[in-house]
Amino acid sequence: MAENQDNSRPITNLLVELRKGNKEAEAQLIPLVYNELHRLARHYMRGEREGHTLQTSALVNEAYLRLMGEHGIDWKNRAHFFGVSAQIMRRILVDHARNRDAQKRGGDVQKISLENAFVYSDEQSWQVVAVHEALNKLVEWDARQAQIVEMRFFGGLNVEETAEAMSLSPTTIKREFQLAKAWLYGELSKNIKA
Repeated sequence: MAENQDNSRPITNLLVELRKGNKEAEAQLIPLVYNELHRLARHYMRGEREGHTLQTSALVNEAYLRLMGEHGIDWKNRAHFFGVSAQIMRRILVDHARNRDAQKRGGDVQKISLENAFVYSDEQSWQVVAVHEALNKLVEWDARQAQIVEMRFFGGLNVEETAEAMSLSPTTIKREFQLAKAWLYGELSKNIKA
């Protein structure tokens, strides 16, 4: 995301205008955020075969429609917008995985990779559901850590962008992220059939 820092101020300004009800701001916002949303979606969908049942553009469009349908969000800045975007894309992928009857894994021992859990694959869609459920448990245990995981893993934000979006220090983000990852790995290891 660092390469898009030159767009940070215009995006933040447009988000403020959008929050105020300025409809023209949305038209100006679309070209500034579309490529980054597409990059996020490609990250989730990378390595997928042609003809996959969920296309990158469909994920971007659905996420954008949901984002613009969210009323009352007090957009802080560009990092906040893309953090929420990542969260929405995650929800869309989880819904898609559940619709494909994703939890039927068979009897094999399967390792869940947190880093690759949201690189979406029909064959591995159960991982999306497992990570989603673990992340929901993390929300109950420590909501701030869950938000950090979403922004870092799924939003692609770096430490500084996450710190800015959450009004925390980079040191706190690093520490909380490490704790959250350890907790999630422990939770996910419970889901592996022995």
